[in-house]
Amino acid sequence: MRQTLLLTICFGIFAKFSIVAFVAGAEPVSEKDLFAEDNLVAWCIVPFDAKKRGPAERAEMLVRLGLKRVAYDWREEHVATFEEEILQYKKHELEFFAFWDVHEEALKLFEKYDLHPQIWRIAPTPNVESQAERVAAAAKQMLPYVNRAKQLGCKFGIYNHGGWSGEPENMIAICKWLHEHAGGEHVGIVYNFHHGHEHIEDFGALLDLMKPYLLCLNINGMNTAAKPKIVSLGQGEHERKMLQTVLESGYAGPIGILDHRVEMDAEESLGQNLDGLKAVVKELE
Repeated sequence: MRQTLLLTICFGIFAKFSIVAFVAGAEPVSEKDLFAEDNLVAWCIVPFDAKKRGPAERAEMLVRLGLKRVAYDWREEHVATFEEEILQYKKHELEFFAFWDVHEEALKLFEKYDLHPQIWRIAPTPNVESQAERVAAAAKQMLPYVNRAKQLGCKFGIYNHGGWSGEPENMIAICKWLHEHAGGEHVGIVYNFHHGHEHIEDFGALLDLMKPYLLCLNINGMNTAAKPKIVSLGQGEHERKMLQTVLESGYAGPIGILDHRVEMDAEESLGQNLDGLKAVVKELE
C-alpha cells in the first residue's frame, strides 16, 4: 500500500511538471524567478517604438535593459529586415521567443536558422449559431497555421484580442478541439492583461482554467474599463492583485513586458514597466 501511495505521489508530481514544462516551453521557474529578467519577454516593441529602431539598435536596447527574450511583432515594412533581426538577436545572445501571426518569409528563415519560436495568432469568430459548431469551425480555419507550426517544431499560441475568440473559455475550447481532433498538442494560449479588462473580477478563476494551456502571460497596468488601456505596471488599480493571483496560481511560464505605446521611445516604455514590476513584486513580498 505504501508503494502504491509513493507511485501515486510521483505520478502526480510528474504530471504537474509536464504541464508546467508545456506552458513554459522549457524548464519551469520558481516563484522567486517568475518575474526575474531572464523570464521576461519584450513584447510590442517593433511597430510601436516612437524611435523606429532597426534590428541592430533594437538588440542593443534590449541588452541595455537586461532583457534576453523577444516576441517579435511586425508590419509589412519590417519583412525586408526579418533576417537581419534574427542575426542581430544571435549576435547579442537574445532569444527569438515568439513571432506574431504567420509570414512565409519568416517561416523559411526559422528553418534556415533552426529557430523554433512560439507563433501567436488571433482565432477567427465564425458566423455560426451553436457554440460547438463555432469552436469546431474556428479550429478548422486555424489548422493550416497549426500544422505549419508543428512542422517547424514551434508551439502555436491562440492570442486573446477581445470578442468571442478572446474569451478564455472559447480559447480553451479551441485548444481542446485541436488537441483531440488534429494532433494539436503543441497548441496553447497567450493571454494579455491589456486585452482582458472585462476579466479583472474573474481573473483568478479564469487563470486556473487557462493555466494548463498557457504559453505566455503578457502583463500590464490595469485600470477599470481600460481607462486608459495601456498603463505602466504599478500605476494601475488592479495589477497588484492580479499578479498576486498569478504567484499563488503556480504558473511558472514566461511573462511578457509591453511597450505598445506608439508615442513613446520603446526603451523608456519598457524601462517604466520594468521599474514598476520591481516595485510591485517588492510590495507583494
